[in-house]
Amino acid sequence: MSDQNVHNAGFTSSGIAGRSLASSMMSQEARASKGGVHSGGPTATLQKMGARGSTHSSGFTSSGISSGSQASQMMSQEAKSHGGETPRGSTTSIVQSI
Repeated sequence: MSDQNVHNAGFTSSGIAGRSLASSMMSQEARASKGGVHSGGPTATLQKMGARGSTHSSGFTSSGISSGSQASQMMSQEAKSHGGETPRGSTTSIVQSI
């Protein structure tokens, strides 16, 4: 994942860009949770990375998730809570895909 992809999706240092993939994600996530965007969810995670301007330090890379990183810990926690798999549509899978 590149910093430019995160920025191009609308996750920026000044917040989520209007009429972007990021704003669409935020809207869908808020509707699904009946009004809020959860801390640690895909939108919040990507916005945190966009605000920092750095994704690689989190362990999400173009060749996969780096061992021992924040991303690998996130993936492990999701897998434990879903019977050993990281489900499609999970925070880890969405963030890695971007």
